[in-house]
Amino acid sequence: MNSTSLTTLVVEHLAKANGDSAGRSACTVHGGRGHALRQTLIALAAGRRLGEHESPGEATLQVLHGSVRLHAGDETWDGRAGDHLVIPPARHDLEALEDAAVLLSVALQSLPQD
Repeated sequence: MNSTSLTTLVVEHLAKANGDSAGRSACTVHGGRGHALRQTLIALAAGRRLGEHESPGEATLQVLHGSVRLHAGDETWDGRAGDHLVIPPARHDLEALEDAAVLLSVALQSLPQD
């Protein structure tokens, strides 16, 4: 069994994000190749964005620290620490309203349909 302190990762990656010219830092917490699930911690300095991109498939976003705004088409969602969102299957971007860290969970393999 593996255990990871998300609190420690948030502190570490927010420091990296604030020291980076792009204003962001990320690390894979779980999964990737050979797994059906990938979880990535993403830290963004206040005012920074992950530019508009395609939906990665079935995915959720959990705000661990700070506050963020997700734009998807005409829809906008504001989230703060403790909030959870199912990411819509549309192009979207993510903006840090203040220093923020999120946990992005992406299903890498789809389950067979009944």
